[in-house]
Parts: sequence; C-alpha cells; structure tokens
Amino acid sequence: MSIWHISSTVDEINANCRGTLCEHLGIEFLEIGEDYLKARMPVDHRTIQPAGILHGGASVVLAETLGSVAAFLCEDPQTRHCVGLEINANHVRPVRSGYVYGVVRPLHIGSSTQLWEIRITDEQERLVCISRLTMAVLARVNPEAG
Repeated sequence: MSIWHISSTVDEINANCRGTLCEHLGIEFLEIGEDYLKARMPVDHRTIQPAGILHGGASVVLAETLGSVAAFLCEDPQTRHCVGLEINANHVRPVRSGYVYGVVRPLHIGSSTQLWEIRITDEQERLVCISRLTMAVLARVNPEAG
C-alpha cells in the first residue's frame, strides 16, 4: 500500500526541478516505490570540495531534496504544505567520482510533523551519509481570507 497522497511520476518530479538548485547540482529522481523515493547526484566539479571529495553540504542538499519531495507527496497541497524544520547528517565515507544515490523512507508521518531517514550510498552501495529530516506540516492559509 502506497504512502503517497499525490500520484506523481519520476518525469514530473524531475520537470519540477528544472531551474532550481537540484538541476544545478545534477540531482535526478530515479524511482518512486510504495514507501520510498530514490535519486542520484553526480560527484563532479559542482558537488566536490577543494580536497576533491564529495562536499558534505551537497549530501545534505540531496537529503533535504528527497525528504522535502517525499513530504510534499504525502499531503493534500490544497490544504497543507510542509517546510523543513531540522536536518542532520553523518558523513561516513568520502567519494571522489561517479554518482551517489539517496533513498528516503518515512520514520513518522503525523498530522503536524514528518520524520524521514535518507541513506546516501556510493555506486558500490556503501554507506556515504545517513541523514534525518524533520518536516513541519502546516495548514495552507487562504490568501483571500486576509
């Protein structure tokens, strides 16, 4: 059974990323499962630090992107929206080239908060970064109501 309130395709999500930080960093969504999303990000001149390894901040961007999109897909956009509240990340292994892959899964989907775990791995499926994202779920305010 799917956790998604909004039915979306990988192509639609990637189209929404055009003209954003996601596109700039080369983040590409690959899969939508019953309870997960998967995306990848290149390890190249856009995402490395001066030492030539994946920048921890780029990993956090991938993690927050995955969690934010997942949170959005779990809510009715007419009545509620989600915003990031807190993110943490532990960087486990350096990566010098290729791609890293992120998979997001829910730990808690509540009425006022959501908690997501994002595992980022290298091309050999070794853990690179583990992140946890807390999202606040807010009522959408009707701008016409004043």
